[in-house]
Amino acid sequence: MTELMKAVGYYHALPLENPDSFLDLTLPIPNVSGRDLLIEVKAVSVNPVDTKQRTLEPQNLEPRILGFDAAGVVKAVGPDCTLFSQGDEVFYAGDVTRPGSNSHFQLVDERLVAKKPSQLTFAEAAAMPLTSLTAYEALFERLAIEPNSGKTILIIAASGGVGSIATQLANHAGLTVIGTASRSETVTWTKEHGTAIVLNHHQPLTPQLHAQGYDYVDYILCLNNTDAYWDAMAELIAPQGKICSIVENEHPLELGKLKSKSATFVWEFMFTKAMYQTKDLYSQHEILKTISQLLDQGAIRSTLTETLRPISAKTMRAAHQKVESGKMIGKVVLESY
Repeated sequence: MTELMKAVGYYHALPLENPDSFLDLTLPIPNVSGRDLLIEVKAVSVNPVDTKQRTLEPQNLEPRILGFDAAGVVKAVGPDCTLFSQGDEVFYAGDVTRPGSNSHFQLVDERLVAKKPSQLTFAEAAAMPLTSLTAYEALFERLAIEPNSGKTILIIAASGGVGSIATQLANHAGLTVIGTASRSETVTWTKEHGTAIVLNHHQPLTPQLHAQGYDYVDYILCLNNTDAYWDAMAELIAPQGKICSIVENEHPLELGKLKSKSATFVWEFMFTKAMYQTKDLYSQHEILKTISQLLDQGAIRSTLTETLRPISAKTMRAAHQKVESGKMIGKVVLESY
């Protein structure tokens, strides 16, 4: 007899106001094989990628299960697994090409998983994987930042999910962190997470930075509206500096603006390694291990700001509304079935 599990998903891409935009479903528990882990999901977080993926129509009449942040317990391991055992508490972001974490049980390649920080609750841990992986890859792989170099970084949208981790990681690596925020509460949040200088992103950035005594910055991490900030980034990046963005452009970018400075522009997409099964797929396991250690040491902290219970279609709609509002500070997590 097939064992069943609860899940939250949808059959059609619909506006959140439609009650069928998310549905409470009952689905078969998947079978484990290869290097997959079967994980009992304890808590999940909602990210902007969830809201974007929700606009995509499911294929082959199968329900779409979103969710790209989770913490849980390993219930079974595939025959080729070597990293984990049944009963291990873990956290992970997963793979955008497979069913997500908004289900009671989920299959995840063990190379994308690490043991949960022992000092954090499942909810606190579930807030961290996607944003931590994105921030870490952007800083240390795409921008190739060397710790304790004494250099400067501008983080655009520093109070969001990724920004809240990037500021902490960059500060921990010894960089002078300049972040952008606009509301008093986001300015405070950003400073609490390691930003030395805060610029208002609703006003021109260049004169604000110059007023702080900086002509250029060595690195820029763009976490909001690449098109809108392109000219400012091209102007503010130092000669031979590097710019990384996680936000796709809607119009062609004038890369020629970077030529005279020999400046670098690079994308970061956390799901690249899993989507293309790259040779360094295992690196996400290692990155999450590092993040787990930093969290347990108190060098960085969870960005969880709100928890909703239980994991259901109703609470999932509420979480998506919060993320889509553009006013989220930190992360929203759902826990318990």
